Amino acid sequence: MKNIGLLTMITSVVTAVSSCAGGDAPVYLDASAPAAKRVEDLLSRMTLEEKVGQMNQFVGLEHIRKNEASLSEEDLKNNTANAFYPGFTADSVAEWTRQGLVGSFLHVLTIEEANYLQSLALQSRLAIPVIFGIDAIHGNANAPDNTVYPTNIGLASSFDTDLAYRIARETAAEMRAMNMHWTFNPNVEVARDPRWGRVGETYGEDPYLVTKMGVATVKGYQGDLSSDDVLACIKHFVGGSQPINGTNGSPTDLSERTIREVFFPPFEAGVDAGTMSLMTAHNELNGIPCHSNEWLMEEVARGEWGFKGFVVSDWMDIEHIYDLHATAENLKEAFYQSIMAGMDMHMHGVYWNEYVCELVREGRIPESRIDESVRRILDIKFRLGLFEHPYADEETTMDVRLCDAHRQTALEAARKSIVLLKNDGLLPLSPEKYRRVLVTGINADDHNILGDWSADQKPENVTTVLEGLKEVSPETDFVFVDQGWDPRNMSRRQVDRAASLARTCDLNIVVAGEYMYRGRWTERTSGEDTDRSDIDLVGLQNELIEKVHASGKPTVLVLISGRPLGVEWAAEHLPALVNAWEPGMYGGQAIAEILYGKVNPSAKLAVTIPRSSGQVQMIYNHKPSQYFHPYAVTPSTPLYPFGYGLSYNEYEYSDLSIDRTEIPADGQVKVSVKVTNHGAMDGDEIVQLYIRDRFSQVTRPVKELKDFARISLEPGETKTVEFTVTPDKLRFLDKNLKPIVEPGEFIVMAGSSSADEDLLKTSFRVK
Repeated sequence: MKNIGLLTMITSVVTAVSSCAGGDAPVYLDASAPAAKRVEDLLSRMTLEEKVGQMNQFVGLEHIRKNEASLSEEDLKNNTANAFYPGFTADSVAEWTRQGLVGSFLHVLTIEEANYLQSLALQSRLAIPVIFGIDAIHGNANAPDNTVYPTNIGLASSFDTDLAYRIARETAAEMRAMNMHWTFNPNVEVARDPRWGRVGETYGEDPYLVTKMGVATVKGYQGDLSSDDVLACIKHFVGGSQPINGTNGSPTDLSERTIREVFFPPFEAGVDAGTMSLMTAHNELNGIPCHSNEWLMEEVARGEWGFKGFVVSDWMDIEHIYDLHATAENLKEAFYQSIMAGMDMHMHGVYWNEYVCELVREGRIPESRIDESVRRILDIKFRLGLFEHPYADEETTMDVRLCDAHRQTALEAARKSIVLLKNDGLLPLSPEKYRRVLVTGINADDHNILGDWSADQKPENVTTVLEGLKEVSPETDFVFVDQGWDPRNMSRRQVDRAASLARTCDLNIVVAGEYMYRGRWTERTSGEDTDRSDIDLVGLQNELIEKVHASGKPTVLVLISGRPLGVEWAAEHLPALVNAWEPGMYGGQAIAEILYGKVNPSAKLAVTIPRSSGQVQMIYNHKPSQYFHPYAVTPSTPLYPFGYGLSYNEYEYSDLSIDRTEIPADGQVKVSVKVTNHGAMDGDEIVQLYIRDRFSQVTRPVKELKDFARISLEPGETKTVEFTVTPDKLRFLDKNLKPIVEPGEFIVMAGSSSADEDLLKTSFRVK
């Protein structure tokens, strides 16, 4: 539907509601009234069924129609991406929307469907608009025709919080331009297992970096939470990023100390930053499903942190309290447990309204408890301006989406997210020296470069690696050998063909990695619900790399992946290795620019890269005893450490100093270090500050990131970088889990990565 006549429709809705109220305009339709008064007025007019409907979410009509035609009821049991409702149709959901019994939708991917569903909601008795949620994880990429930025793990590798904020602001604009109001992001889980397929959705393994990126993203999405903004959702609360076997949703067993010191900080900071929605995790935590965990939702989030927003479930996870975790005897009991533990909105399904209303009428759930959740949901709808601006303009939507400024940000982010892991002097490439170049690998010429949570995008809006190479170095003769998109079913014939042609070329570029495309859900090797028992390259990719290298010609390996990959052989034998993560729509251009020296690489790893899955858990901020006994036969060191990344420049760190050597517990220390660019190119360096509590009443990590700065340096330039160490950077939990700054020695480290050899050290004492 077009926007012609929408104003007339809104006016008629207001008139109808006013008529029902006896002629006076209801307070809840008065845009000048405070949101709290509007909420209470509307709540007083709602039936129980309408209230419970506000707490329920459904997938979109087109999503239902597509999947009921291609999936069976049996297929739904383990499917967490697609849905329909056996026994009910899209028309059923449309009618419930018209009756005011639906509060929210997800998996609505076009402005046309969003506007249509909103028009149905406005035909309801009280004309309460629905709120549209979408997995806008790296831009609104899960819907077609939107800007696709690098995924979160790449963005984190930029260590650029201003860039994270800007991407969130631009994403909010593109979402509102297609009538989307709520993003299920940022994912502020602390990723500590590379086998887990969702590492790419996170900001890595370090609580401090995750916190900083998450806070910037929340603020970017939400702004002042008005009609130009979207609702952020911090997720998944909590512990799913360290599952016991590396698989998404499997049990998590963690001490309260680890939960509070490692996993809670990004969530608490997100609450402090003003996030107004929170999503609980798939997993059980220490035997209690997160979706029925009163300690998490009520005692911690609302009680300790003062969270004022609403809690939403993840995909059918309230149902899993019954059919998976088996802590509820039936579906109705699962709903009861979740609501009474603090849940506000159900994602998603047809039985919620019926059973929850029964629970209230039976007296098991007080209606006042339902009112608490509905207040929180309605408050957001008023604050986002949905009652005044229920539609997006279909005529002007593309003036915002994929605009030039957003495209430029996507390119900048890709450039800043790509990590140069190894360079034995081969890079940057010279077109004059390497005139004929082989390009091969599963990710060499594929839209898989967009990453997980990406819909199909038009070819003209995506630059593959092959296309980027041709654009950046048009004088080079690029010889392409297609290896297909599927690493599981690579052709040995094509591998041998690449090996043969490699001998005729001056240089080889192999673009390997994982397969994340959601359109082939069951054939992926990385992404949501796509976990691995190892972190090696899948299929014949290692064989391809080895055979191409055997040509005797220089070989560059480029990795496209959402998780760390244990490419130890390549790291030992190839002269150049690039980790590009999932760089988004302009990833191919950015990779080519870095390979040919048009852009100086600057990214640093936001997560440690182990040599193999046998090293899991491999994190930089481990406890002192973790490697007291080293592994036999294989090294105990990572393949590449957290914070590591090369440049085409050499940066020298010198003159680490502190302004005092002793402070009181509430005092602070200023730390400074000089950084000099000894290279020939302008470049950015990410200066990292780590601290270790030398002796403490409980064991502490060998080092913890406490600050960082991204600086620009011209050739020959020296800059002094200053950090301030405040008490919160020294605080930890004592034996009784109480925060304390303990007297004693603190070691200060500054440098280019978390590796000891890359750090300068000094110390001070707390009196």
